[in-house]
Amino acid sequence: MLYRIALAIVVCASWTMLNCAAEELDGLPLIFSDDFEQGADHWEPTDAKAWKITEMEGHGKVYDQFRRSDYKPPHRSPYNVSLLKDVVVGDFVLLVKARNTAFKAGAHRDCCIFFGYQDDEHFYYGHQGLVRDAISNQLLKVDKGPRKPIGKANAGSPWDEDWHQIKLVRRVKEGTIELYFDDMEKPAKSAVDKDFAWGRIGLGSFDDTVQWDDVKLYGQKVEPPVK
Repeated sequence: MLYRIALAIVVCASWTMLNCAAEELDGLPLIFSDDFEQGADHWEPTDAKAWKITEMEGHGKVYDQFRRSDYKPPHRSPYNVSLLKDVVVGDFVLLVKARNTAFKAGAHRDCCIFFGYQDDEHFYYGHQGLVRDAISNQLLKVDKGPRKPIGKANAGSPWDEDWHQIKLVRRVKEGTIELYFDDMEKPAKSAVDKDFAWGRIGLGSFDDTVQWDDVKLYGQKVEPPVK
């Protein structure tokens, strides 16, 4: 009897691992997922006091950046950043749900997806702003200086009080970056840039407040080059 129970456990565990390994998107395997029901131990915020786990009635637990972080970046760039720990990727597809809670923030109401993050002076981010202008609702790059927009973007991200689906696709060899907002067929923003071929991913906002849920990261883990 004990042998049969042990065998069943092994078979079940193997079946689960095979199914996890089999899940992929755009040819990339699932390497990380988080619904925050067990907390946020996988994440590293620049200011832990600005982030918490919040229980929402009828929704479950979410990762809640509920106030502006006490963080001063070395160059003009977002204040609120929480990076995924111990995962560095080249090519990837990131899926995540976001809810902007700065309901009175005005035209620059936003959230940010960070990627290619090598350090606080070298990274990309996708800014989903309510209104597009020279630096809002753009794909941007920080490279030893203030952020600069790259690529093309649509007119704006239609924030309301609901949750929105975001997808970010990065292909290193081609240098392509595509960010989708709700419409998963047509990118809202796109760019070609090959400067940062590897890096961490992260969540946050420029200076608003945002809740996050249902993170899925498909990609290939890479080792950063030795400096």
